[in-house]
Amino acid sequence: MLSARDRRDRPPEEGVVAELQGFAVDKAFFTSHKGILLETELALTLIIFICFTASISAYMAAALLEFFITLAFLFLYATQYYQHFDRLNWPCLDFLRCVSAIIIFLVVSFAAVTSRDGAAIAAFVFGIILVSVFAYDALKIYRTEMAPGAIQGECPCSQFHPS
Repeated sequence: MLSARDRRDRPPEEGVVAELQGFAVDKAFFTSHKGILLETELALTLIIFICFTASISAYMAAALLEFFITLAFLFLYATQYYQHFDRLNWPCLDFLRCVSAIIIFLVVSFAAVTSRDGAAIAAFVFGIILVSVFAYDALKIYRTEMAPGAIQGECPCSQFHPS
């Protein structure tokens, strides 16, 4: 009979290793263009959340929500787990994430700057910077993934359109 110590010291079976590799992090993704954009969005969203917490706590929920959404996308892309959900249009979801974040942070940033508090003004400045980062990300997604006749080659949806 095997004790708990014996089971812990044994190498895992092949099936268990294959299951655990589903969450293996692709370290090259973090240095890719998309990875750096998501990391920048995540860091700026955290800074804005801290600024809103220090000044106007009514607006911190929007920053926290976008933080978790961006963190989820970063996790899904870094582990390549999004490929398991092949029925979802990931470029479209990512584009909509960016557009919704642009709208949310524009509204919240301009509403926060009216309080004339130091942390709220800092949140406004970081919010405008974050809006430009999200806009750049949305533009890159649109040009590379969604635009017909994309610059980098053939449209990914051209397989559905007969020539």
